[in-house]
Amino acid sequence: MTAETITAADIRINARWLIPVEPANTVLHHQAVIIQGDRIAAVVPRQEADARFRTRETIDLDHHVVLPGLINMHGHAAMSLFRGLADDLPLMTWLNDHIWPAEGTHISPSFIADGTQLAMAEMLRTGTTTFSDMYFFPEVVAQMAHDAGMRAQICFPLLDFPTQWGTGPDEYLSKGAEFIGQWQGSEYIMPAIGPHAPYTVSDDPMSRAVALSADTGARIQIHLHETAFEVTEAIRNAGKRPSARLAELGVFNNRTQCVHMTQIDDTDVALLKESGAHVIHCPESNLKLASGFCPVQKLTDAGINVAIGTDGAASNNDLDLFGEMNTAAMVAKVVAGDAAALPAHHAIAMATLHGARALGRDHELGTLEAGKLADIIAVDLSDPFLQPVYDPASHLVYSNHGRQVSHSWIAGVPQVQDGRLTRIDVPDLMLRVKSWSDRIGNR
Repeated sequence: MTAETITAADIRINARWLIPVEPANTVLHHQAVIIQGDRIAAVVPRQEADARFRTRETIDLDHHVVLPGLINMHGHAAMSLFRGLADDLPLMTWLNDHIWPAEGTHISPSFIADGTQLAMAEMLRTGTTTFSDMYFFPEVVAQMAHDAGMRAQICFPLLDFPTQWGTGPDEYLSKGAEFIGQWQGSEYIMPAIGPHAPYTVSDDPMSRAVALSADTGARIQIHLHETAFEVTEAIRNAGKRPSARLAELGVFNNRTQCVHMTQIDDTDVALLKESGAHVIHCPESNLKLASGFCPVQKLTDAGINVAIGTDGAASNNDLDLFGEMNTAAMVAKVVAGDAAALPAHHAIAMATLHGARALGRDHELGTLEAGKLADIIAVDLSDPFLQPVYDPASHLVYSNHGRQVSHSWIAGVPQVQDGRLTRIDVPDLMLRVKSWSDRIGNR
């Protein structure tokens, strides 16, 4: 082969195993991922890469599985500073008596900045390259993610009552529209609308959120059917299930992300299927708060896209999506009464491609394919207690923990190298976290 046929590129990643996510249920052996700029130029066998490409950097990962960066589709990043603050309590007690009072005392732009950076450090270190956030001061979260080079869907909060970020729906929607305008079109930041829940947002602001979404294309993420109490109260007060009310208000469409969905019946499934809305499954938070079980297999069988999220560290208590995949797979089997429900490859797809679909970016993210953005992670499977490795997909879901992530790239830029974060100063961050811990602990 002549020199003219050899292509120059930036980075070559040699992988022992590679899970592209598409085609589904596929594990490739001894592959090379070629990165040029912020995109994947090729995914080919190593011998073919030897003949076709010359790169300025080659990374040999002889004991690793390489796969797309994980997409954490729901969380409240800054709540990492409330990790472990009020455990072992029912949802409404946890919110009303502990979390909302703590937020009233401590939430500020500096709290959001430090808590978000703590969350990003944990997520990057455990394989997440894109996250969705719904919390106060979204402009601060967006700037922190952008500065760190991390992709994020940032949902501005919408509630009927005042918070530290605004006096009520009018101000939230006004500031939110400005926020969307500021970040729309960004490669990294995806501005979105975050009506908190049906029980905290009344019809008028909900309808205005729908109109804003239609005007801008911004996605809507909402906590929905999280507990039996929520559904029972809605029926008692309004005579209809929350999903029926939202459907009447026009909330449901293919830009809508419904978080939790532990209390659903066939009418809810039909609404989701007809509208093209997405479900975001947060199994560990739902288990910890005794909220219930999302019937993932039933939704999947109906053709509904189900992605996965951790929720906030205050109700999880970690942001490790590998652990979330494990829990999701285990719970799905019990709920469906079928050991074959939600197999390992499907769980991985939920944390990658399905998240990309919910974001409307599956043409760019969620799989390892030529032309897609180079958001890639590598997981070291050389640990003695991960041996033997018959099926790396099985190990990722059933045996692995996120701390085995050794490398991470976002848009071809290294974020984790040999298990070390490259763009977050962890010692400095820990000093700020300690300061917040002292203040919150003395509340």
